[in-house]
Amino acid sequence: MDATDRPQIVEHCNKSLTYVVYDTRWIPSSARFVVLGCHPRGTGALQVMELRKGGVEVVHESEKHAAFKCGTFGASSLAERHLATGDFDGRLSVWDLERTEMPVYSVKAHDVIVNAIDGCGGLNIGSGAPEIVTGSRDGTVRVWDPRQKDKPVAALEPEEGGPARDCWSVAFGNSYNSEERCVAAGFDNGDVKLFDLRMNEIRWEGNVSNGACWVEFDRKNIEMNKLLACTLESRFKMYDCRTLHPTKGFCSLTEQAHKSTVWCGRFLPQNRDIFATGGGNGNINLYKYSYPSQRKMKDEHGYEYGIPGTVQLLQSKNFSTQPICSLDFSQDKEGLVVMGSFDQSIRVAVMTKLDQVGK
Repeated sequence: MDATDRPQIVEHCNKSLTYVVYDTRWIPSSARFVVLGCHPRGTGALQVMELRKGGVEVVHESEKHAAFKCGTFGASSLAERHLATGDFDGRLSVWDLERTEMPVYSVKAHDVIVNAIDGCGGLNIGSGAPEIVTGSRDGTVRVWDPRQKDKPVAALEPEEGGPARDCWSVAFGNSYNSEERCVAAGFDNGDVKLFDLRMNEIRWEGNVSNGACWVEFDRKNIEMNKLLACTLESRFKMYDCRTLHPTKGFCSLTEQAHKSTVWCGRFLPQNRDIFATGGGNGNINLYKYSYPSQRKMKDEHGYEYGIPGTVQLLQSKNFSTQPICSLDFSQDKEGLVVMGSFDQSIRVAVMTKLDQVGK
């Protein structure tokens, strides 16, 4: 791609905060976003911010007993836009952002911190019931239906007597009809597991050699296609999940990135072949995935196996001296992104010319 045609990553505005930021999420169908984190005294920070006149303004804030680690709107309807959060006390809560005095749903999801959360069945994305998945330091991955009190509808537990690996990331996928749905989970030892909720079994598992900081499907509401796994050791893996070989598993490509931990990764909502990663060096990297001319072949025994594609670095931009720990694309405005970093600040940026990539 010619340098003049490359997408650019332009900072629109930034705001310094008085607390540690752990997650940032756009509120669907709005110019607002939520920031979740931890005050110096250990309490939970929840702020709603809005883009106004070239900057951002806090329009609502709430302080809670336990620090917030993660959040998602994925299980809420577009009409309600309720935020589900996981906190340091192991609690899953669902909030009406217009009235945050008390959650509309709350359950003690885990004994210790909820590291990761994702939702499906809401926002007109994904089929089936609205569900929330949580992953915790206790090694468990649990799926919750907010309409059902106190008990998870499914759970992935460590083997009895075996070590409980810290679960760092979870993601819904394969929700293309009301029967099919799966959850991907990444763990501190590099394990990546794919849990089939319809069959209630582990469908596949692999390892990315070191801690799996982030897992994300390119789309939730289609047959499994691509799965991104970000790692501690400056690498990410992209799995092609369309073809599962009985012994080789899913094919994948590995890419060096950021020269430090790859903390997070997000696919562009308007184009599932474009994705961005946030690095420990404070950089945002923007990539394009290209499929091979032939996505699968057959081995000598007649079993199909996948052929990995390639990735191209479109742009890289430094925003901070501290890690970019959260990243979220707007569903409504292509290229609009909000990010949080450990320098106690949030930034809103615009990625340009994304509609011209690949043309």
